[in-house]
Amino acid sequence: MLKAIGVATIDELYSDIPKEVQLNQPLKIDGFYPEQEVRSRIEQLLNKNKSAADYDMFLGAGIYDHFIPAAVKTIMARTEFQTSYTPYQPEISQGLLQALFEFESMIRDLTGVDAVNSSLYDGSTALGEAARMAIRVTSRYKILVPRSLHPDKLSVLRNYTEPVGIRIETFGMDDETGCLDLDDLKIKVNTETAAVLCEVPSFFGILDPNAVSVPSLCHEKGALSIIGFDPISLGGLKPPGDYGADIVVAEGQSISSEMNFGGPGLGIIGCKGENLLRQMPGRLIGMTTTMDGKNRAFSMVLQTREQHIRREKATSNICTNEALLGVGAAAYLSLLGPRGLSQLFETILVKTNHAIKRLHELPGTLIPRFTGQHYQEFVVTLENPRHTIAKMNQDLLAAGIHGGKSLVNDFPELGQSSLMCVTETHRPEAIDKLRATMEKFVRS
Repeated sequence: MLKAIGVATIDELYSDIPKEVQLNQPLKIDGFYPEQEVRSRIEQLLNKNKSAADYDMFLGAGIYDHFIPAAVKTIMARTEFQTSYTPYQPEISQGLLQALFEFESMIRDLTGVDAVNSSLYDGSTALGEAARMAIRVTSRYKILVPRSLHPDKLSVLRNYTEPVGIRIETFGMDDETGCLDLDDLKIKVNTETAAVLCEVPSFFGILDPNAVSVPSLCHEKGALSIIGFDPISLGGLKPPGDYGADIVVAEGQSISSEMNFGGPGLGIIGCKGENLLRQMPGRLIGMTTTMDGKNRAFSMVLQTREQHIRREKATSNICTNEALLGVGAAAYLSLLGPRGLSQLFETILVKTNHAIKRLHELPGTLIPRFTGQHYQEFVVTLENPRHTIAKMNQDLLAAGIHGGKSLVNDFPELGQSSLMCVTETHRPEAIDKLRATMEKFVRS
């Protein structure tokens, strides 16, 4: 086999693996055991793990601990739906096509855009695809993103854009409020700008009133606007399509599945206008009738942009998606309905404000770091030079609390800061416990 592929040795075959992570010794396997003993040993090891069921979870930053109704899980567990793939013989998969059509329709109604596809891998790849859509439509090669963009999203975005010569530049935010710096943005948007990304809420949890001004600012310069959104937040916020968004993107995990140790995600992308529609990757499901006109039917439309049809001329290298989570999102939104989603948004908003109020007066802290209106997340800053976020998170873990995401390395200008998350799942007792543990730490 090595000879057939032109490689001399096994070591040469794996030469791309860094030396520091290679195991240069035999595996320490001391024998072969019956299946029953192996299973028992593995279960002993797994029982050492702790999950969100064992801790009060205040970690968000992209993956969130929301309650997923049992009915959603039951629907997703049906064998007819249990695949991540959109069918390649769509005409025989009417049930799945209908479920995906409902998903697209609900997200379209939520966001106020013209069309939504039947999902991508996750929110980060949706952003990457949106950037490349903008380049193809405008023939410009600069994308502006906020300084507060999630560092992992920025990393994926660079992976999508650098190989084709797209420049990624950042614009600032107000150090006090955490809102977008519109003056800085106005200076940086020019005739080279393909699109501007704005997120509501932002990575720091800010519900930024300046966001509604971004699309018109972009359009004045011939650029497009990309609005990142949180699906649940649209239970209370103005749809981005209503204030001029050209492309909308989101991570849909919060309305489709539990955290699952970090994945899978559900990439949501939608757009306005036929030019963008024909550049949007992935597949669109449409509703029609049977040939005799007597029955409603569903079909796949505009899939000609994909690799299995267009080869190297495809608009995207993603030719599959997270259809199973799309089905879950459709079930979730159907169960809640507009009123339920609005109530959920209000609940999270109230609990976020309650947590901020409980933590606000802790000595040696600045909570929240920014004065803007927060939703679901807020920044905690330690002002005592003796205290570090790493040590505080260790103390929280010891007390059965999973603290927020450290921002020390990604946003050093914020000092010793972390991003705390509160959702509808957080009981008042958990917030009280968080306050008591943090107070003990900051007074030490």
